[in-house]
Amino acid sequence: MSSSYFKIIGKNPLHGTVVPQGNKNEALPLLGALLLWEGDVILENLPEIADVLKLMEVLRQIGVEITSTGPKGSYLFQKKNPVKSDLPYELCSQLRGAVTLAGPILARTGRVFLPKPGGDKIGRRRMDTHLLALEALGAKIEVFPDGYMITADRLVGKDILLDEASVTATENAVMAAVYAEGLTTIRNAASEPHVQGLCRFLIAAGAKIEGVGTNHLTITGVSSLKSPPGGLKHRIGSDYLEIGSFISLAAVTGGEIHITDVNPEDIRMIRMVYSRLGIEVRPTENGILVPSDQKMEIIPDYHGATPKIDDAPWPGFPADMTSVALVTATQCKGTVLIHEKLFESRLFFVDNIIAMGAQIILCDPHRAIVIGANRLYGQRVASPDIRAGMAMIIAALCAEGQSEIHNIVQIDRGFESIDTRLRSLGAQIERVSD
Repeated sequence: MSSSYFKIIGKNPLHGTVVPQGNKNEALPLLGALLLWEGDVILENLPEIADVLKLMEVLRQIGVEITSTGPKGSYLFQKKNPVKSDLPYELCSQLRGAVTLAGPILARTGRVFLPKPGGDKIGRRRMDTHLLALEALGAKIEVFPDGYMITADRLVGKDILLDEASVTATENAVMAAVYAEGLTTIRNAASEPHVQGLCRFLIAAGAKIEGVGTNHLTITGVSSLKSPPGGLKHRIGSDYLEIGSFISLAAVTGGEIHITDVNPEDIRMIRMVYSRLGIEVRPTENGILVPSDQKMEIIPDYHGATPKIDDAPWPGFPADMTSVALVTATQCKGTVLIHEKLFESRLFFVDNIIAMGAQIILCDPHRAIVIGANRLYGQRVASPDIRAGMAMIIAALCAEGQSEIHNIVQIDRGFESIDTRLRSLGAQIERVSD
C-alpha cells in the first residue's frame, strides 16, 4: 500500500478546462453485470482508479479476459470460460464494490461466497438489504464470520419492497431478477444516474426492465442475455460527484473552471444546493462554466431561519457530496446546518477542518453547524475516506500556507490522477513519497 501524501500550497485560483472522469459508481456494477452472459463487452470511459482496477483484477481471477482497446479508459471484456463462483477473498475483502458481484454470479451459477466487503470507514454499511432482496428471489443465506454463502437452485420473481433505497442493493436485485422466472417488482428502488446506466446496459443485452429512473422497477425474467454482433459497447457517464467537487474548487479558490461532458440533469440538485451557498454556474454548449464572480454568501430560509443542507435518495442531494458541501460552506458568509443522514462516521473528518481554522460545531455524528466565512490555514491531516479526502484537498487549496494530506490511498480509490489534473488547472499540489 502506498505511503505517499499530498503536499499542497493554497491560495492559487484555479483556471482552465477539465473533463470529469467516468462515474465510479456506474463502473463497478457494470463490471459485475457483464458476467451475466458470454458475449464480448466493451466499456468506455472507465475511470482508472484503485477500486475499479481491483475489481477488474477480481474478474481476471474468476475467468474474464480483459484487454485495453487503445483509447484511455476503454476495455474489451471476454468470457471464454464458465464464470467461477469462488471470489478471491483477499481482494474482495478490501473492496466495497465487490458486493455487486453477488447478484450476477448467483444468477449465473446458483452459488456465491461473498466476503465481507471493505471500503470507506464512514460507519456501518449494512448488507441486510442485499441479502433480504436475494432471499426474496429464492436464495438461501448462510452467515459466516468472514462473509456470506448465498445459494439458489432457481430464482423466482417476487414483489420486493426494499427496506431502504440502497443503490447497490437495488443493483444486485436487478441483476439477479434478470434471470428469475416470471415478474419481479422492486419498490423503494434507488434511481441514481448510475442505477439508470446499469439498467440501460442490461436492456441493451436483452433484459426486460421497465421504470428506469423511478423508484418502482419491474423486471421480466429472461432465459439468456447476449451481446449484439461485434460485442456490446457501453460508455460510462461522467461522474457528477466529481463535477460537484470541481464546482467547489473553482468557487473557493476564486478561479474560473470550464467543466465539459456534463449531463445537466445529473447536477440539478447539486446546483440548487450550491446556489444557496451563493455559488452559481452557467451552462455552455458542452458543459458548464464556474465563473470567478461568486457571491459566496449563504442564503437564509424565509424569516431569516438558518438553512439546512441534507442528503436524500435521488433526486435529492447526494450523501457523497456532504463532505464537500461542508468545506465549501466554510468559505461562504453566513450559517448553515449540514445534516448527513446516512453514515454515522461521515462527519468525523471535520476535526481536521476545525484545526485548519473553520468555525464548525459538530452537534452529533450526523449534524454540523458551519459558521462562515473562515480563513483556513495549512495543516497536516489524514483522509479517512474518498469523499473526505476530496473535501480536504478543497480546504487545503483555499488555505493559507502549506498542507499535507496523508492516507491518500483513500483518495486514489475514487479520483483518477487527481493531483495531475489539478496541476493542469494551476493548483500547487505534489505527490510525495514517504
